[in-house]
Amino acid sequence: MKTLIKNCKIINEGDLYVSDILIKDQFIDKIAKNINDSTATIIDAKGKYAMPGVIDDQVHFREPGLTHKGDIASESRAAVAGGVTSFMEMPNVKPPSITIKDLEKKYAIASKNSVANYSFYMGATNDNFKELMKVDPKNHCGVKIFMGSSTGNMLVNDEKTIRKIFAESPVLVAIHSEDDRIIAKNLQEAMLEYGQNIPFELHSDIRSVEACLEMTKFAISIAEEHDTKLHILHITTEEELALFDNSIALKDKRITAEACSHHLWFDRDDYEEYGSLIKCNPAIKEYRHKKALLKAVLDDRIDVIASDHAPHTIAEKSNQYLAAPSGIPLVQHSLAIMLELSKQGKILLDHVVEKMCHNPAILFQIEKRGFLREGYYADVVLFDLNHEWKVSPDNILYKCEWSPFEGKKFTSKVTDTFVSGNHVYSDGQIISDEAGMRLQFER
Repeated sequence: MKTLIKNCKIINEGDLYVSDILIKDQFIDKIAKNINDSTATIIDAKGKYAMPGVIDDQVHFREPGLTHKGDIASESRAAVAGGVTSFMEMPNVKPPSITIKDLEKKYAIASKNSVANYSFYMGATNDNFKELMKVDPKNHCGVKIFMGSSTGNMLVNDEKTIRKIFAESPVLVAIHSEDDRIIAKNLQEAMLEYGQNIPFELHSDIRSVEACLEMTKFAISIAEEHDTKLHILHITTEEELALFDNSIALKDKRITAEACSHHLWFDRDDYEEYGSLIKCNPAIKEYRHKKALLKAVLDDRIDVIASDHAPHTIAEKSNQYLAAPSGIPLVQHSLAIMLELSKQGKILLDHVVEKMCHNPAILFQIEKRGFLREGYYADVVLFDLNHEWKVSPDNILYKCEWSPFEGKKFTSKVTDTFVSGNHVYSDGQIISDEAGMRLQFER
């Protein structure tokens, strides 16, 4: 199977140049000008840009057990429509992914139903340390710890357990970092004042700067003590950013940070318009934090940009504050957000590619992905920087069937997505149901 993409503007490894890309079976066979191959399917990409497929290191696809919100089949299709060719999915499903047996059940589902490449985190609890030690560094992306804040039984709040995991985990440790004790105190104060009718803009006060900062400082102190490879997900505060180092190359960092596209787009003022639709954990906070996060993306204190895709039904989100769940469906629109910020002059295109494609591959040591290189898997995205489109129910692929961006006009659009050489998305349609591949890691 061969595909020849002609005349595209390649954005890769800090360069921008016009070239052709020859895909043979699963791999990029050749990148050069004026490639000719009469046996290949030709795609003329003149005027379009080509970039590596986005690697989203944090999504919640809700399978098993919560499939009324989303499932691996539906959300992976939304992902490729948004230029995301590989994802790493979280363990807080039902049953939670806290044993190798349950983890492998998810891999089995994905091997049949996911059109994107995939990996799944093993979830930590206060009492599954032996299972964590079974994780194969070559076959699993990492261990996820909900430190100080979670739902269900996945909260890890025993310091002895945390220290043991940090000291002995065979893979990268990724954490959700908020202090539940501080959050509980803030919530109690809000309930005393407002009862059940807490305004949604208070979410940023309840899940406060202090709650984020204190837990992040605590996690970093333990990581430094044990030389843990620690990745702190969805940073939201200006204060936390001072804790991260930008003086060394990513491949040499032991402590890294992620920001999410919605925290770079929304701020506290947006609760008035969107209310529960942008309620998420950690919370979207004041404008100064959004501004600081973008600066940290540019100066490399933030290493990765992800979506934290977390769908809920619109009926669930329509409740008052206490009953409305936290989470936003975003995997289809995270790259669109970043391309729009680039069009606004806030970030260069090569920085978008670095933070969404190259850096996740480097950080997680993913085998032959994240770059447009000969011999690498052909995860390729074509997009048009001058293609205006509006988010509508007709083009939202999330199973929950809504997006906070409904009615929003974006000025750049993903037109084609290739996953491991397979042309899965083109001009608004999923055109192949062929399954993606399980990610492998060079560890």
